[in-house]
Amino acid sequence: MLQVNDIAFRYKEETALLDTINFKLEKGEHLCVMGESGCGKSTLLKVIYGLYDLDKGSISWNEEQVLGPAFHLIPGMKNFKYVAQDFDLMPYTTVADNISKFLSRIYHEESKKRTDELLEVIEMTDFAEVKVKTLSGGQQQRVAIARALAKEPELLLLDEPFGQIDNFKKRSLRRMLFSYLKEKNISCIVATHDAEDALSFADKMIVIQHRKIIAAGTPHELYTKPANKYVASLFDDVNEVALNGKNQLIYPHQINIVADSPEKASVLKSYFRGFYWLIEADYQGQSIFLNHHENIAASQQICIDFKLS
Repeated sequence: MLQVNDIAFRYKEETALLDTINFKLEKGEHLCVMGESGCGKSTLLKVIYGLYDLDKGSISWNEEQVLGPAFHLIPGMKNFKYVAQDFDLMPYTTVADNISKFLSRIYHEESKKRTDELLEVIEMTDFAEVKVKTLSGGQQQRVAIARALAKEPELLLLDEPFGQIDNFKKRSLRRMLFSYLKEKNISCIVATHDAEDALSFADKMIVIQHRKIIAAGTPHELYTKPANKYVASLFDDVNEVALNGKNQLIYPHQINIVADSPEKASVLKSYFRGFYWLIEADYQGQSIFLNHHENIAASQQICIDFKLS
């Protein structure tokens, strides 16, 4: 189990980048850390890995304390793997060689089997003998993930792991990767700004803003009952509308266009989103967003209904 107790960290005399961070992660659980750029997501992963010394608090894994470079000549926990946004690969060797870098040179057949297994996980079997320097950024990102998994770490730390990967590959890779981690009972922490990483695959989620955790729970809990507009906006466009004397946070799919209603709005613009249109409309002097199955011309009056339950 990972236990993060009341930690704080800053670079020298700068403003604290992390302040009073507390959470725990059981073995095999997946945690998603969300927040806007610069909120401290990446710093949190580096601190957990042991790359920085804490200003206060403590971090432990199975009751073993995680210590930084002041205590270790080579920083980083041996049973953790950290995949940063700069992939630190060997560009002039092949994909297979990069993945097998830390595997046994004596038991060649076993190492090859393991490498082939991971090539399937990242869907790059056909690229096994291709030199890394010729790969795209997204392909290199996938190789970095596979290399981190080569020796089956107990905890995997991923910093924006799908940021450079094309959407059509990203979806299948997420399914393959997180299914593999669950199968192997590997704990995982993902720092991301992509809501799909949390909603589809995380067991737990924390939101960081202004260096602190402002929300924690399951993705379903934070999505359906967001603590504030900032949390809700991490998942989707969100409207803040005064209803019954109280400000309500409402997602676009919670507003329906109906045949008749006392609530009326004027369409400002429509945005094509594939299987639906995102409609921007003026409602009582403020812009709101709602989903609809077809395009609606600007200036058209519509009747709307708020589905709050």
